[in-house]
Amino acid sequence: MLEAVSLLVPGRGLRGSAFNVVARLGGSTSWAVAADIEVPEGEFKIGTGYEGDPLSEDGGTSGRNAMIDGVVQRSPGALTNYLKMLWLTPAMDRLFAGPASDRRRFFDRLVISFDTHHGARVSAFEKLMRERNFLLQDPRCDYAWLTSIEVQMAEQAIAISASRNGAATVLAKHFAGHADTSPFPWGILQLTGEIEALMTAKPAVQAEAEYAMILKEQRGLDRAQGRTLKGPHRTDFSVLHGPKSQSAELCSTGEQKALLIGLILAQARAVKELVGAAPVLLLDEVAAHLDVHRRRGLFEALTALGVQAWMTGTDAELFSEAGSASVLYNVEHGTILEVKNE
Repeated sequence: MLEAVSLLVPGRGLRGSAFNVVARLGGSTSWAVAADIEVPEGEFKIGTGYEGDPLSEDGGTSGRNAMIDGVVQRSPGALTNYLKMLWLTPAMDRLFAGPASDRRRFFDRLVISFDTHHGARVSAFEKLMRERNFLLQDPRCDYAWLTSIEVQMAEQAIAISASRNGAATVLAKHFAGHADTSPFPWGILQLTGEIEALMTAKPAVQAEAEYAMILKEQRGLDRAQGRTLKGPHRTDFSVLHGPKSQSAELCSTGEQKALLIGLILAQARAVKELVGAAPVLLLDEVAAHLDVHRRRGLFEALTALGVQAWMTGTDAELFSEAGSASVLYNVEHGTILEVKNE
């Protein structure tokens, strides 16, 4: 159920699965999800689906369509303008101790809640970077074309870094600003990236020209390594556990999970302040490893935010204090049924 809801925004859903394996086992590889949504801009009918070949060359990672009020969209990216969504899964519990690429993708999803064009810019930069890497390996490289690509990469890189810096500033305020009222630890967030630092120190036009020059000067090293060594694709972010003044990567698994929940709640507050409505939250197995105090605090925080949250768990007792605003569903053998309150 959570994966279905997560596909109502661009990307590959909360599991990151290829589209041709999302469908029901034993059925076709086709699937569709539709929803009626109510947002500050009004009420809309949105939907998305996939009709693909399980043996397709792209492995089922493209070909998804989207529809808004019965009108087919050019790409699923249009969904970003209608619905904002954040999620946590058990696989993300070790986010702070894992590779930088995972943290960067996680942070970029947060940024998209503020800037709906951010994901498209990241995709455009990565496409240009792959083309540059390919050209660098070509003995007959067209250097005029290479320079053109590097200029375009610089344009996208500066826009990406500007969005990240802006989002980090807003998020930091909400992450550290509820220390006295939140059951989850507050924290200090920091971006670490050469281009983000360049954007902080210099005007955008100057930073753009400087990164284009960096790419030109790096051609030899990048050719030898077979990849681009400097750019926004190398950015990382770190979190300091505020109450303990300790890096999140050195905290226990339970402390890291609490920090993540605190970060997601801070992001929801920031988005609500910016656009007038909190994002939809998908919290997979979030209650199972929380003590009673924090579990109750989570339900109270979600209620105070006025957010729609989908939570999963194998024990109904975990949600006994969720309150009258909650609805309980039982999922069994692929069937979803509402559990009536006694």
